Amino acid sequence: MIKLVVTDMDGTFLNDKKEFSEEFWNIFEKMEEKNIKFVVASGRQYQNLRKNFDKIKNKIVFIAENGSYVVQNEQEIYSRILTPEMIEKYVQIGRKIPTTDIVLCGKKSAYIESKNPEFLKEVEKYYEEKEIVENLLDIKHDEIIKIAFCDLSGTEEHVYPFLKNEVECQVVVSGEIWLDVSHIESNKGIALEALQLELGVSYDETMIFGDYLNDYEMLKKGRYSYAMDNAHEEIKKIANFIAKSNNENGVLEELKKII
Repeated sequence: MIKLVVTDMDGTFLNDKKEFSEEFWNIFEKMEEKNIKFVVASGRQYQNLRKNFDKIKNKIVFIAENGSYVVQNEQEIYSRILTPEMIEKYVQIGRKIPTTDIVLCGKKSAYIESKNPEFLKEVEKYYEEKEIVENLLDIKHDEIIKIAFCDLSGTEEHVYPFLKNEVECQVVVSGEIWLDVSHIESNKGIALEALQLELGVSYDETMIFGDYLNDYEMLKKGRYSYAMDNAHEEIKKIANFIAKSNNENGVLEELKKII
């Protein structure tokens, strides 16, 4: 019996317009009746996720910033923080890539230097709390849990080559134009495993949905692992099942089957 449902957001739970069906609220009520815990696991900022699910924010678990920050009942239950040395190293690398902009992701807010309108438009989608600063390396009042690189020409081709050999941090292509650097002990899979232990939920009782490379480790943590029909080919290879695409409400269609 499934006791835990975990879903990625962009490209998975959300359609290409960054929306989800209102039908979800009725499905969630039925999941609650069956004591099935719902978890959102995303590269997005916690404050952004909380806004999307405001009316049930105290009933679900948020795995934010690709597993770097986990919150339940508005209380932190897990986080991994980058050291000042790591922050300086990766900010300097990002500054050397001419087509790349950087987001410093803290627990309180996101911080950016660039005022590029196209970049700011993308930041608006994923970060509710954000601040433009003169120098990212001057941020001392917040705990930094992730560094996100945005490259509108594609991160897999233009950013990943600069970081692919790094071993002191997690480096993952999290979307077509996004790449994330986080603590070595931080990814969606590690966060989910910690949550499974806390809730007493097994591999066989877990259902997971994902579409991109930052979902790779997470999808290995449940028997009912679903790659979306629109997923990256590497994700389809490791998932046990394929769901309809994000634009066809693939997640909700599978959830209807278990309720």
